[in-house]
Amino acid sequence: MTDHTTAPAFVPAGFTVPRELRAEGFRLEPLGEQHNEADHAAWSGSIEHIRATPGFGHGHWPPVEGMPLDRNLADLRRHAADFAARRGFTYTVREVPGDAVIGCVYVYPDREEPAVTKVSSWVRADRAELDAPLYRAVSAWLDADWPLREVRYSPR
Repeated sequence: MTDHTTAPAFVPAGFTVPRELRAEGFRLEPLGEQHNEADHAAWSGSIEHIRATPGFGHGHWPPVEGMPLDRNLADLRRHAADFAARRGFTYTVREVPGDAVIGCVYVYPDREEPAVTKVSSWVRADRAELDAPLYRAVSAWLDADWPLREVRYSPR
């Protein structure tokens, strides 16, 4: 199993990692600690919906019992550190128009097969209609703008 804290970068050194994706109804930006309260509110109010989202049903996240805000902050800091070290890339999904946090996208090497990129995403239950458009936009973006050989992203 790959430990993302010690794994090498999985994108080429010369690749400029995109800082944004804009699409109809939403935009992506790197997840960071500044998103803590809004991120926490977004997922903690949609636990059942997220766990029913393709790619999440068999995992341990989000925790059914929730988690305190300080633990969420630690997770966001870990994701930001991964982004900075090019070990993995987590984006918050912001609503357009407006700026509410409505979801997240994770782009990481697969733990068992590091040459494979595993992508997952979720949206809040009250924005469920954006799940398929987010999947399509992210899939096209990764295909067109990222140097990834094999991507696994549960279809919608």
